[in-house]
Amino acid sequence: MATAIKAAIGDAVLTFMWVFCASTLGLATSTITAQLGLQRITYNGFPYPSVFVTTVLVFILVFVFTIIGNALGGASFNPTGVATFYAAGVGSDTLISMALRFPAQALGAAGGALAIMEVMPTKYKHMIGGPSLKVDLHTGAIAEGVLTFLISFIVLLIVLRGPRSDFLKTWLLAVATVALVMSGSAYTGPSMNPANAFGWAYLNNWHNTWDQFYVYWICPFIGAISAAWLFRIVFPPPKPKQKKA
Repeated sequence: MATAIKAAIGDAVLTFMWVFCASTLGLATSTITAQLGLQRITYNGFPYPSVFVTTVLVFILVFVFTIIGNALGGASFNPTGVATFYAAGVGSDTLISMALRFPAQALGAAGGALAIMEVMPTKYKHMIGGPSLKVDLHTGAIAEGVLTFLISFIVLLIVLRGPRSDFLKTWLLAVATVALVMSGSAYTGPSMNPANAFGWAYLNNWHNTWDQFYVYWICPFIGAISAAWLFRIVFPPPKPKQKKA
């Protein structure tokens, strides 16, 4: 129990920091591309410079937060990530530890959202924020479930079956994340992280609604666990060697 409580505290701290930092990615990308004179450069309507800058920023965040998370004893800022590895049979989590970690992550996310809105100058507040439902309820729920399924499977593939280089793994994770965020931007934001979605929903007093729970919690968890089960089918764990008599 003590280990589970320690993990929950680490999750709360890490999720607070993640939401605080990640919510500024749009503002940071806009500022950097404007300073470099790249904000209006596109090819067939696709803003390659902006996407590249965002990918680099996500890479830096993921790389730094991986180090911090390891220093905090394996802390995580995404409930579906924890559920994915648990369902894939990886890690030391139990149902009890996850029951403590998920609320801690949601609490940390709410704190991060409140903190960044408190310190951000008023003229920039419109450029930060979290996911929001932009389509009808069921379409949004399906989109969030499918996107979380995809990112969960990709994470398992990269982390467990990908290159040995941590640098390359992190870059592939950043590319996949940005690609899926762009794909889901017209549907749910997207989040692919129930804690992050909860933090911003709390800020907007939308956290205790069925819509928020259905779109950003139930369906992402279904997607994450389904991805883990598929991964175990495609890449079955090695059978333990039998001892010779």
